[in-house]
Amino acid sequence: MDSIFDFFFKGNFLMKLLMLLYALLVSWFTNGQVHEIPQFQPKNQQLFEEISKMDATFFDAYNNCDMETQAKILSDDIEFFHDNTGLSTSKKDILNAIKNNICNKVTRTLIKGSIEVYPIHNYGAVEIGYHKFFNSQEPNAKSIPSKFITIWKKSNDQWLITKVVSLH
Repeated sequence: MDSIFDFFFKGNFLMKLLMLLYALLVSWFTNGQVHEIPQFQPKNQQLFEEISKMDATFFDAYNNCDMETQAKILSDDIEFFHDNTGLSTSKKDILNAIKNNICNKVTRTLIKGSIEVYPIHNYGAVEIGYHKFFNSQEPNAKSIPSKFITIWKKSNDQWLITKVVSLH
């Protein structure tokens, strides 16, 4: 295997030195980043506000054990993907799990400013954001923000959650 010494002293040394300097300068000027992640700006402000309101409505019901409101917002063909527990496709089972494991125990707090909403043509919207969960049964546990993705479908002027990806 060639050493760094062999690399620089075999072939065109000056050209290799210039390439190295160029790479160092580019790295220095870009601070090692080729692309920056742009700050989110909604393409459709009205849609952003509608989905933000629906998120607040659903999780107000979640935090207050309002099973009727949650049932109205969850689609009958819900798909709930959880990184720890896997896929759930039964609306009844999801609602029962919330009632038995969440009610009066766990509350959700949205991380302010974290929501992104993107339209999905002829379907609805996708919402991406960060939230925290606080479990009253574990008062000393640290709540770490986790990412979620919610797919919303607009059906007969009503927003329904059809898919959720919950990452912890």
